[in-house]
Amino acid sequence: MRLTDFWQRLEQVFGPGYAKSIAHDQVLSQLGGLTIEEALAGKFDTAEVWRAVVAAYPERVPSRLR
Repeated sequence: MRLTDFWQRLEQVFGPGYAKSIAHDQVLSQLGGLTIEEALAGKFDTAEVWRAVVAAYPERVPSRLR
């Protein structure tokens, strides 16, 4: 998954403003206690991070984006 695809999906799920806040502030246990931004900047690839988002917010992510 390309990084631009990741951000488009995150914005579709949370909206443009809230997506950036989630990425900056929300710590996900599936990412070893990192935020989305930290995980993307570190050792995780975008597909792994997206799977963590889906696992953390299963009710928010529509099936077509999983």
